[in-house]
Amino acid sequence: MATETSEWAAALGQLPSGLFIVTVREGEAETGMLASWVQQCSFDPPRVSIAVKPGRLAGDWLRPGKAFVVNVIGEGQTHLVKHFGKGFAPGEPAFEGLNVDASKSAPVLTYALAYLEVEAAERVSAGDHDLVIATVVGGTVLRDGKPTVHVRKSGMHY
Repeated sequence: MATETSEWAAALGQLPSGLFIVTVREGEAETGMLASWVQQCSFDPPRVSIAVKPGRLAGDWLRPGKAFVVNVIGEGQTHLVKHFGKGFAPGEPAFEGLNVDASKSAPVLTYALAYLEVEAAERVSAGDHDLVIATVVGGTVLRDGKPTVHVRKSGMHY
């Protein structure tokens, strides 16, 4: 593990990232997780990368060929951050009290700013997180607004 120094850890923390809710369905089960390391990584084909800490229920379902949804959180949608930030145990209802569109490959949060329907193409280890590369197959902007962007005090922890 890298040795943290306050100088470069603070600089690393200044790399801005968004806040997203990744939703996924496995048979009849559905769950979601808060993600901050989501980035477009290709134009052709259109792809995004998502960093996932192994052992998270939703993240463990993101294997090659798996369809899922990336919901873009708009500024001020802190209720979604709080709801999904704690994580969910297997069988725990992740969408209780939320408006969702269940007609897609995974739940779409109707309060989100936008969403992307994606399909995992590959998954590789990237240190203490895995990197899921997913191809964009659909999506839309649901409302006008700006996505949530944040920075950390330190680039060495959430």
